[in-house]
Amino acid sequence: MEGSWRDVLAVLVILAQLTASGSSYQIIEGPQNVTVLKGLEARFNCTVTHGWKLLMWTLNQMVVLSLTTQGPIITNNRFTYASYNSTDSFISELIIHDVQPSDSGSVQCSLQNSHGFGSAFLSVQVMGTLNIPSDNLIVTEGEPCNVTCYAMGWTSLPDISWELEVPVSHSSYNSFLEPGNFMRVLSVLHLTPLGNGTLTCVAELKDLQASKSFTVNLTVVQPPPDSIGEEGPALPTWAIILLAVAFSLLLILIIALIIIFCCCCASRREKEESTYQNEIRKSANMRTNKADPETKLKSGKENYGYSSDEARAAQTASLPPKSAEVSLPEKRSSSLPYQRSTHGMVDAERFKVHNNLKNQGGVDDMAAACGDDMAAACGDMATACGDGMAAACSDDMAAACGA
Repeated sequence: MEGSWRDVLAVLVILAQLTASGSSYQIIEGPQNVTVLKGLEARFNCTVTHGWKLLMWTLNQMVVLSLTTQGPIITNNRFTYASYNSTDSFISELIIHDVQPSDSGSVQCSLQNSHGFGSAFLSVQVMGTLNIPSDNLIVTEGEPCNVTCYAMGWTSLPDISWELEVPVSHSSYNSFLEPGNFMRVLSVLHLTPLGNGTLTCVAELKDLQASKSFTVNLTVVQPPPDSIGEEGPALPTWAIILLAVAFSLLLILIIALIIIFCCCCASRREKEESTYQNEIRKSANMRTNKADPETKLKSGKENYGYSSDEARAAQTASLPPKSAEVSLPEKRSSSLPYQRSTHGMVDAERFKVHNNLKNQGGVDDMAAACGDDMAAACGDMATACGDGMAAACSDDMAAACGA
């Protein structure tokens, strides 16, 4: 309520002054541009000649302070004044307390009955926040690392720098706007630490010589024993992927070669087994073929030509009296040399018996001669050649007697 009465009074005074006659006066020097931080004071000066009656200050086209020769007319406690007199001029100063971003704009001073005015611009800047994600960083000695500092909420983007209180072998940094957020500035510090210390991120508004800082502790630890002595940087991602693909293809190739080798070995083994079985069969057949003659030789020990007197008498009685000639079949001899010679002796005896049979006139005489002569011949043969020749002799004699 009190403020509204002051506004009304100021308007009435201004109107009264405007209706009054004035003398010749003018603005010698108007106010200058001012940049100030939020919450601080902003001051503007306006120098005029003597003889003025009414001086007014406006902010963004609104009257915030009026001065007369009798005193000031204050409508808002945030806007106060100061004045200075000299020999040929008068200086009026406008003081704005606790400036806010909404106060940014045009500031003017003007005189009654004067077409001139002085103008300036008020810029209010806001110092935002500064932050590093961790207050205590733990890194490995001698290994490169990165530290990021964020500046947010600054109406005029600050310049960011770093202060290092730590021994390093290399350090550098770069600052840039965060993609997609033009009110946020990032600064990344690259360093290779060699010991413990502190890192300080500093954001500065150079126009105001104002700055803000944020400090973190850096703790350096020794590298693990496994990593000591490792040389060379780590492989990039594309190289790791390429090596993985190459090893996979090599493994597939090795597996394929192993499968092919196993198949070839199995096929070769089957062929070898088949060949071995064929060889066994052939060897068995050859042994069987060799064993047959030996079996026959061994079986020759049995005297198949021996027959009892009763059998011989029955055989003699059954012979037909057709032919007086008896043809003795030839018996194949064994492959042994001594058997061949014996066989010759048997043939001679056969020939002898045959001639005797021819000279005899009847079957009875032939049988008697055959029995006596053949028995004598076989006895001689058994004595000369052994059991094997006796068997052959018995067969031949039996055939001759049967005939």
